[in-house]
Amino acid sequence: MPDVQLEVCSFEPGDPRRYLRAAQQLRSRYRGEQFDVVHAHFGLTAWPSLAVRARARAITLHGTDLAHPRSRAITASALPFFDVVGPVSQQLAELLPRRLVREVQVLPCGVSLERFNPIPRAEARMALGLDPDRRYALFPSSPRRAEKRFDRAVEVADELNLLTLSDVDPAEVKLWINAADVVLVTSEREGFGLAVLEALACDVPVLATPVGIAPEAVRDVAGAYCGPFDLPTWRAELARVLESADPRVPGRAAAARYSSKRMAERVLGTWQQLTRAAR
Repeated sequence: MPDVQLEVCSFEPGDPRRYLRAAQQLRSRYRGEQFDVVHAHFGLTAWPSLAVRARARAITLHGTDLAHPRSRAITASALPFFDVVGPVSQQLAELLPRRLVREVQVLPCGVSLERFNPIPRAEARMALGLDPDRRYALFPSSPRRAEKRFDRAVEVADELNLLTLSDVDPAEVKLWINAADVVLVTSEREGFGLAVLEALACDVPVLATPVGIAPEAVRDVAGAYCGPFDLPTWRAELARVLESADPRVPGRAAAARYSSKRMAERVLGTWQQLTRAAR
């Protein structure tokens, strides 16, 4: 980003003591310093971020930090200390405890168009050792994540070969998406739902429930579908996709609206707004 000096600090989530240690480390590392903006990502990092002095503060909320009862309580208690609260989707913004929030700006996640792009389906299948002549659906998550609703994907896929991203190397995700005839995003809830954009960036058909960014992203993409989960409807949409021997959709332009570059520029605009107000 132009004219921005950026410090990035990260730590592993999990044990609550890690957040306390993170706060101590931040206080020690930046003792005597003051930043123009301190931007926390995910609600549980809000309290550690307060250990660093700042003229202005922003926080991005991603979903579980507002949906999980304990995480929501911890997140909500910190929100009054932030000048801007940035949920990653409008749907997530509706879960905010508004009386605790000064200003809301939706700050979506971004998809890397350099990392996710169309490649020939046969090439992707060859790289993964998949049968070039079979039909595959992809569930773009781990079946262990209950909110992603793997059970729904199993019902829809029926006799299709159903692939998942359980324990898949992140560097290979593009191959799995391009290898699939269709991506099934059957989630009960999503804070954002990056998998939808990754599929669209690869021009791969996606069927998605109307959660997170999906209603906006899929709206104008011919051949993609977004709607409440209803098994007959979803199976009919899947059958329509499979009418093509090599299904593709013009999804990349839709994904480009949420490119990582554009979303970074959006965050930069928020920082610039905050620094002007803090002068």
